Amino acid sequence: MRALLAAGIGLAAALALVFTMTAVGVPSGETSPKPLHTSVPEKP
Repeated sequence: MRALLAAGIGLAAALALVFTMTAVGVPSGETSPKPLHTSVPEKP
Protein backbone atom coordinates (compact mmCIF):
# COMPACT_ATOMS: atom_id res chain seq x y z
CA MET A 1 0.00 0.00 0.00
CA ARG A 2 2.89 2.36 0.77
CA ALA A 3 4.43 1.72 -2.64
CA LEU A 4 1.17 2.62 -4.35
CA LEU A 5 0.91 5.82 -2.32
CA ALA A 6 4.53 6.74 -3.11
CA ALA A 7 3.95 6.10 -6.81
CA GLY A 8 0.86 8.31 -6.75
CA ILE A 9 2.74 11.12 -5.01
CA GLY A 10 5.61 10.82 -7.51
CA LEU A 11 3.23 10.90 -10.45
CA ALA A 12 1.44 13.95 -9.06
CA ALA A 13 4.77 15.75 -8.52
CA ALA A 14 5.91 14.94 -12.06
CA LEU A 15 2.66 16.18 -13.57
CA ALA A 16 2.83 19.36 -11.47
CA LEU A 17 6.35 19.98 -12.75
CA VAL A 18 5.28 19.44 -16.37
CA PHE A 19 2.28 21.76 -16.02
CA THR A 20 4.43 24.40 -14.32
CA MET A 21 7.04 24.28 -17.09
CA THR A 22 4.29 24.48 -19.69
CA ALA A 23 2.71 27.51 -18.02
CA VAL A 24 5.99 29.35 -17.43
CA GLY A 25 7.57 28.44 -20.74
CA VAL A 26 10.71 26.51 -21.50
CA PRO A 27 13.94 28.53 -21.67
CA SER A 28 15.16 29.27 -25.18
CA GLY A 29 18.40 27.38 -24.69
CA GLU A 30 20.50 30.04 -26.36
CA THR A 31 23.97 30.83 -25.10
CA SER A 32 25.17 34.23 -24.03
CA PRO A 33 27.07 36.20 -26.69
CA LYS A 34 29.66 37.21 -24.09
CA PRO A 35 32.29 34.58 -23.29
CA LEU A 36 32.88 33.58 -19.70
CA HIS A 37 36.27 34.75 -18.50
CA THR A 38 38.06 32.78 -15.84
CA SER A 39 41.12 33.86 -13.93
CA VAL A 40 44.27 31.77 -13.85
CA PRO A 41 45.75 31.36 -10.38
CA GLU A 42 49.13 33.01 -9.84
CA LYS A 43 52.20 30.81 -9.73
CA PRO A 44 53.52 30.28 -6.19
